[in-house]
Amino acid sequence: MMVKLTLAELADITNGEIIGDPTVTVSAVAPMNKAKEGDITFLSNPKYAQHLGLCQASVIMVKASHQSLCPKNVLVVNDPYVAFAKVAQALDTTPAPASGIAASAVVAEDAVLGSNVSIGANSVIESGAVLGDNVVIGAGCFIGQHAEIGDNTRLWANVSVYHRVVIGSDCLVQSGTVIGSDGFGYANEKGEWIKIPQLGSVRIGNRVEVGASTTIDRGTLDDTVIEDNVILDNQMQIAHNVHIGYGTAMAGGTIIAGSTTIGKYCVIGGASVINGHIEIADGVTITGMAMVMRSISEKGVYSSGIPLQPNKEWRKTAARVLRIEDMHKRLKAVEQQLEQQVES
Repeated sequence: MMVKLTLAELADITNGEIIGDPTVTVSAVAPMNKAKEGDITFLSNPKYAQHLGLCQASVIMVKASHQSLCPKNVLVVNDPYVAFAKVAQALDTTPAPASGIAASAVVAEDAVLGSNVSIGANSVIESGAVLGDNVVIGAGCFIGQHAEIGDNTRLWANVSVYHRVVIGSDCLVQSGTVIGSDGFGYANEKGEWIKIPQLGSVRIGNRVEVGASTTIDRGTLDDTVIEDNVILDNQMQIAHNVHIGYGTAMAGGTIIAGSTTIGKYCVIGGASVINGHIEIADGVTITGMAMVMRSISEKGVYSSGIPLQPNKEWRKTAARVLRIEDMHKRLKAVEQQLEQQVES
């Protein structure tokens, strides 16, 4: 179903200032170079400002400094990218993961369902589970015993939520994600692995989004905790007893080992690996493919890894890295010789 909004309505959504016809309507957001009549677009990177005069969109969202470059209807906003996000939400036509309760859904008699709950085909809601108002459970999901899911939270198809997991309100969990699986806990007795039951759970706050095929393990004794307003990308591994602070964002493929604490408002680049039993301070940015082996006590930007090189150069670099220990010994020998000469 197509959504149409007037420029006046868009101004209310973005708290923007109208320049032009407030009755003009838009139904889609488009890139500036492909936008046409009926679209709205935005300028967030000033280097593209030179193209504003050729833009065919019905409405363009810009900062005040670029308003004079636009050919017709303009929405002047403080941050065009944030305005784009709000307008995109208002025009979003993504279907709900489920509508109503499917005949093939299996819901335990003592499960507690709030008002206006939807449960998709072949989903299972086990004994003692609690679903808040307006919760949407997609097809093929599993909600374990005594799990709790807060108001307005949506789960896409084939999400597994284990027993006693708690998910807050207004969350979004993408397909294939597993929340509350066992952490990697074993003791070794004379070469034989003895499984340690994972007796904690997972507690996820409000307004948290979890990408597709991400795994969040339950704690060994205490809980794994994801605080409010955290966003987690696809195909991540969050191990047992990890604690992620408010407002942190983590990109795809990141792996966090057990019992690590990550502070508030951190940004973790994709494919990063974070060691266990360490602490990362608030406001830390870790660039992609970093390997974090020790605690970080001060906010800032941190990086590791070898940037891409032509293969011939990389082979030389790798060969030199393998000789670091030998080079260190030779350097120490030279230093000792110099010290002896100075002393004599």
